[in-house]
Amino acid sequence: MDYDLVIVGGGLAGSSVGAAMVANGMRVLIIEREVEFRDRIRGEGMLPWGVAEARELGIYQPLLDSCAIETRWWTAPDDNRDLVETTPSRAGCLNFYHPEMQHRLLDHAVAAGAELLRPAEVVHVCLGPSPTVVARWNGVERRISAHLVVGADGRGSRVRAWAGFPVRRDPQCFTAVGTLYRGLALPDDAVQFVPNPETQRLSIIFPISGGRFRTYFVFEHGTRPPLSGRKDQRTFVEESVAAGASADWFRGGEPVGPLASFDAPDTWADHPYRNGVVLVGDAAAASDPCFGCGLSLTLRDVRVLRDHLSATPDWCAAADAYAEAHDRYFHTLHRIHAWYGDLWYRGGAEADQLRARALPRIAEDPARLVDFIALGPERRSRAAAHVRRGLTLAKGNAFAADHQARPAKLDP
Repeated sequence: MDYDLVIVGGGLAGSSVGAAMVANGMRVLIIEREVEFRDRIRGEGMLPWGVAEARELGIYQPLLDSCAIETRWWTAPDDNRDLVETTPSRAGCLNFYHPEMQHRLLDHAVAAGAELLRPAEVVHVCLGPSPTVVARWNGVERRISAHLVVGADGRGSRVRAWAGFPVRRDPQCFTAVGTLYRGLALPDDAVQFVPNPETQRLSIIFPISGGRFRTYFVFEHGTRPPLSGRKDQRTFVEESVAAGASADWFRGGEPVGPLASFDAPDTWADHPYRNGVVLVGDAAAASDPCFGCGLSLTLRDVRVLRDHLSATPDWCAAADAYAEAHDRYFHTLHRIHAWYGDLWYRGGAEADQLRARALPRIAEDPARLVDFIALGPERRSRAAAHVRRGLTLAKGNAFAADHQARPAKLDP
């Protein structure tokens, strides 16, 4: 069983790579372990810069036709942003229930011509000019050779470990608590984004079709106990309201999914290619989900890898070029997120001093904030579409109204 690509993992990253490379005439095998995709309480809002990648990869319309909705508005206190009119991609957020997205995209890849082993467990990957994957399927181990092995198996990637990639991890992080509601008193064409720098809390709600809403509450790790299970449902609502969400949103709403907390540090492998194995998506770099860029970053990986593999028959050189590009855009995004985290969500005297210096100047000129919602890791766009505002400043203005000190400019 010889393939051009053997892809380990059939989620967003793996299915998108598979469909893209089959379209370029490659023989592709996807190996997926799970019989049914489960609700992991994350990864259901794709920002406009990721929607542009989805369009480029040809998966935007299949998702929209099957399981996704596009939300045009980004709503925050005293701000209702039209994403279509204020982003270079002229796109809103693409939102979906994550297990449905995985199912639809894997079907899409198979329909395009990718082969699938499912359920099958990869038990080892051997590196080299012709790397091999050892997979257990129907109780039998099979050795499968490829020109390139793609590790698309998520944050805890076993492919990454077998290939010997050192993993780096942010020492400080935030904690996100998420759950799924049906019937909130909210429109289905707007993301609700409520940051609160006074309390270093965030409430964010994504409509995901079918009257369902994925709701999150975010705080700095260690500043309060995590929440978990049905017993903490009321506390979750109370904490969301304390962050600035409206209690009216939740009246009449019904929780219809699990409630869980998860820590959200960035984790990454520098230069995610070595000796026949390339990493994409969370296996290459898992972006803090509190900033909502993980899905978009995954599709950037897929598109950049596709472009390099399609440009030359030398796949080693192509994968190296992808890894170099990945390091550039991931670390740019990582730096932007660190600035936002320090400004909005960190506690302590140093963070308070930063807000006291920065927020008044940001209120004067919101263009000081990099608009990662629209641009991701890109700094510039055409003048007509460049949004001269970042996150909502309403609460920040109230917090910093009495402070006049000059801040350092928050720009890469």
